[in-house]
Amino acid sequence: MNDLIKAFENRKSSKNKFKIQRKISKASSVKTDVPKGLYEQCPNCKETVNVKATIENNFICKSCNEHFRVRAVDRIKITVDLGTFVEKGHGYITLNPLFQDGYEEKIIAYKEKTNLDEAYIYGYCEINGMPTVIGVMDSYFLMGSMGSVVGEKVTKSFEYALYKKLPIIIFTASGGARMQEGIFSLMQMAKTSAAAWKIAEQKQLYITVLTNPTTGGVTASFATLGDIILAEPNALIGFAGPRVIEQTINQKLPEGFQKSEFLEKKGFVDKVVHRDDMKDTLGKLLLFHRRYQ
Repeated sequence: MNDLIKAFENRKSSKNKFKIQRKISKASSVKTDVPKGLYEQCPNCKETVNVKATIENNFICKSCNEHFRVRAVDRIKITVDLGTFVEKGHGYITLNPLFQDGYEEKIIAYKEKTNLDEAYIYGYCEINGMPTVIGVMDSYFLMGSMGSVVGEKVTKSFEYALYKKLPIIIFTASGGARMQEGIFSLMQMAKTSAAAWKIAEQKQLYITVLTNPTTGGVTASFATLGDIILAEPNALIGFAGPRVIEQTINQKLPEGFQKSEFLEKKGFVDKVVHRDDMKDTLGKLLLFHRRYQ
C-alpha cells in the first residue's frame, strides 16, 4: 500500500514538473519588443549598438569606429565651448517656387521632425576660447539638400563673418541640390561661391569640415573652397555617386574611391580628423591663424 502511494506521488510530481517546463518553454518563445530608440544597427559593422552609449562616445561606434551621422545641434554641442553658441539667421521661410506637389507638406513635416527651420544653422561661438563663426548642415532635414533658404543662410553666414571680422568654419553634410526647387537650387552654387570669395579677398580664415555624405552641388561650390579642408573618417565626398560614375564610364573604380582617406592621398582633403580630435584641431588652427595673421 505504501509503495502504491509513493508511486502515485512521484507520478504527480513529474506531471507538475512537465507543466512548469512547458510554461517556461512557452514563455521563452514569446518575442518581446525592444523600445524604439534604445538600440540601432551600425551601418558599417552591422553590430547592434546602444544609442545612449553611442551618444556619450560622440556618436562613434565602439566596435568599428564608424562615425555616425550627427544632427546639427548635436554637432555644435560636441564642437563649441559650452554656452558660447549664439544662433543667427532666424525667420527664413522655404517657398515652393516651382509649385511642386507635396513639397510644402514635406517641409512642414521636416520642420516638426527636426525642430529646425531648414537644413543649415549658423551663428557665433568659441572653440577652445577662440571666437569664430560656425555653420552646420543637417542631413536629417531633406538629406541636407541645398535649396534657396540653405543657400541664403550659407551666404549670410559668410557675410556675418565678414561683418565681425572673424574666421568661419562650416561642417557640410548634403545630398546636393534640392530637386524640388530646380534652377533656384542650382543658383545657390554661384551665390555661395561668390560669398566664399569675399572671405578670401579679406584674407579671413575659412575652414570646411566635410562629413558623410558631402555630395552634389554643395561639393561643387562652397564645401571645397575652404583655405583648409578637413574631413571625418570614411566620409563619402564627391559630386556624382560612385555607382553613377561606374555606370557612366563602364569601369570599376578603385577601392575606397570618394572616401575621405582616398581623397586625402590625392590632395583633395588636407587632413582626415577623428571626431574626438576635431575640436582641438579646430582650436589649434584658429589660434595659429590669430597669432600669425
